[in-house]
Amino acid sequence: MLATDTLGIVLAQAAPGGEAGGALMGMLPIILMFVILYFLMIRPQMKRQKAHRQLLSELAKGDEVVTAGGILGKVTKVSDNYVTVEVAELADKPVEIILQKPSVSAVLPKGTIKAL
Repeated sequence: MLATDTLGIVLAQAAPGGEAGGALMGMLPIILMFVILYFLMIRPQMKRQKAHRQLLSELAKGDEVVTAGGILGKVTKVSDNYVTVEVAELADKPVEIILQKPSVSAVLPKGTIKAL
């Protein structure tokens, strides 16, 4: 009796047509995980990258910025790949550093550095 029950189960699993629905239902949780991953992690990251690219393209002389290292300064020169930032004045001479554009993390409102 045990052998016939086992044989019936094996034949039912091997029957054509029944496996396609089972395979799709088995893949559904994985597909659902990728959809959730996209909306919770990938899409917001892409939005942040797009906003940062726009910030860098709109960077202009006179903007007050914060770098990725936390340095505050005023933009004095902008080129295609680099930005010159004035960070201090020493003996009435400006101290400037040259940074790569992607190292600028935020543009501050005008007058923020004077308020500090």
